[in-house]
Amino acid sequence: MKKIKRTIGKILYHAIGIHLPMSSSRFSFGARKFRQFCAHLILEDCGKWVNIDKGATFSEDLKLGHGAGIGARCQIPSGVTIGKQGMMGIDVLMFTTDHRHDDITVPMGLQGRTEIKPIVIGDDVWIGSRSLIMKGVHIGNGAIIAAGSVVTKDVPPYEIWGGNPAHFLKSRLPQPEHTGAAEEPPAASDAVRAEERVASEHSEA
Repeated sequence: MKKIKRTIGKILYHAIGIHLPMSSSRFSFGARKFRQFCAHLILEDCGKWVNIDKGATFSEDLKLGHGAGIGARCQIPSGVTIGKQGMMGIDVLMFTTDHRHDDITVPMGLQGRTEIKPIVIGDDVWIGSRSLIMKGVHIGNGAIIAAGSVVTKDVPPYEIWGGNPAHFLKSRLPQPEHTGAAEEPPAASDAVRAEERVASEHSEA
């Protein structure tokens, strides 16, 4: 039954859903709800209120959290998990495998592919348009990936990364306020108090 359901979902999605207008279009003709319906048929692990936009492709083993979105023309391969409330711009590409190239006597296109290294994207992550997410990468909750970035290593939670290769830009977490007043080290203040006490004893004597 699951196989039949998945097959029907794929046919509906690739024949109709993938070609419907953008979800944000003024005249979308129910495109978002239709693609959402197809996603629930295709995926075993699909949350509520998801948005898959026009032209996006995804593997049937994709795990998609509640309220997560896949941008227009994004390509999501096998072995990807996307958490809740994630946002994604257009043309984001993800890669979980590579062509093998170990044997120089055999064309690379004939050597098959490497094993899947899963990509895990946390909750409330924003991935900017035309970013590339490479195999094995984990992106922490609340992180932001700037548009056009190439992410080759793990991104900690609540950090903003960008560039090629992507690197740390700033943190989203509240930073401690600096008063500007220089604080006296405890040891120094203790020494000052000791000197004042000795001086006071001498003056009384």
